[in-house]
Amino acid sequence: MAQKATIYKVELSVSDMDRHYYETHKLTVAKHPSETDERLMVRLVAFAMNAHEQLELTKGLSTDDEPDIWQKSLSGELDLWVALGLPSEKVVRQSCGKSKQVIVYSYGRTAETWWEKIKNSTTRFENLQVVNLSETATRELGDLAGRSMKLQVNIQDSDVMVSVGDSIVYVTPVIWKNTV
Repeated sequence: MAQKATIYKVELSVSDMDRHYYETHKLTVAKHPSETDERLMVRLVAFAMNAHEQLELTKGLSTDDEPDIWQKSLSGELDLWVALGLPSEKVVRQSCGKSKQVIVYSYGRTAETWWEKIKNSTTRFENLQVVNLSETATRELGDLAGRSMKLQVNIQDSDVMVSVGDSIVYVTPVIWKNTV
């Protein structure tokens, strides 16, 4: 029998001094059975880093033709496509063709190898940004996961501070490729 998604209730408070965005989002997040706590928390941090009133978590791992997070315009066009992990060059290419802006948040011990393999084939995508999150930071984020969370994310000078209760994790995103 197939396992069902685990539901997480998240109150995500975002204070983004770089973008002057200050808002609290109440999210119900379905964690796919194959998804790790680390990936779930990376998804929430990526959401916070791009927070907007029209930003949405998608079905993620349970569908192949959707990103992990997206933002659509009022007319239904894709403004932002956010992917996590190490997508193939084909997936990156398809994503860049579907959305005005694509951001890939790479993480994990093989992220640098992945980037070396595909970076030359991504130079033509002016709407692509690739941001790496350190393995240490994402592992620590995974340790913060809980079924019911009040997550505070503060962003200043591109540095990210994530806190749950008394626990704090500092994340310094490294931009490997920026949009033109």
